[in-house]
Amino acid sequence: MSAAAPLHHSTVLASPWPGLYGTVLDSARHFGRHWHATFGLGVMEGGAQRSASGRGPVEARAGDVITTNPGEVHDGRPMGDAGRRWRMVYIEPALLAELAELPRAQALEIARPVIQDTALRRATLLLLERLAQWGRAPAVDLMARLACEEALTHTTALLLRRHGTQPLPQDSQAPADLSRARARLADAGSDVPTLSELAASAGLSRFQLVRRFTRVYGVPPHAWLLLQRAERARGLIGRGLPLADAAAACGFADQSHMTRLFTRQFGFTPGAWQRAARRVQ
Repeated sequence: MSAAAPLHHSTVLASPWPGLYGTVLDSARHFGRHWHATFGLGVMEGGAQRSASGRGPVEARAGDVITTNPGEVHDGRPMGDAGRRWRMVYIEPALLAELAELPRAQALEIARPVIQDTALRRATLLLLERLAQWGRAPAVDLMARLACEEALTHTTALLLRRHGTQPLPQDSQAPADLSRARARLADAGSDVPTLSELAASAGLSRFQLVRRFTRVYGVPPHAWLLLQRAERARGLIGRGLPLADAAAACGFADQSHMTRLFTRQFGFTPGAWQRAARRVQ
């Protein structure tokens, strides 16, 4: 009687860009030596793995960030019988060079195959979660795209500044008109601008925009837009607009999306606010 095949479950996550995709794997398989044409960045979520890499043999355990460079030959086998679970983002070199504002990515490498970096781990997991949310959202949901672009920009900035081998361009200290970017967000209906468009309106790179916008306004652009929409919805509901109409007017994908954000921001549901507002009208 043949032995049962090792446990293996995999999911592929699409993205708004042809040069990026994600994977979620729960596997007890041994992967032989292979390489990818992309940069790889991920998080080991459970179990442990021993692997060869272009930078020597390594072991990765739950909570570790794991990376690969394009063309780097590596393998992977679980440590123990239970397998391991990990999530990865794969980025084409041309896309990473564009994000980093470098002329090319050939000279760019990630220095270590296994990294202990709490901030980078959290940023990578957020990026993967936003890719999953984008995959579940309607194709016209530009908010989900903005969320992905913001998370991708933040994650790659952390990765390359802390663990890249090639210096990135220094942040310009020239003054920038962030109010233009904020005005674009405030005026956005269903046509949500991309992070690239917001950065161009302020005369900044995407890295610079996210950092400066957060410093000046307290939250990054995507979060600011969500908060602004929740406040607008509160005003419309308070003036008697039905919940579904308020959700549509404020650019939410549907009423349930508005309810989740509204409750998180204010601590009570839109329905409770509607009932309270009716009593004072």
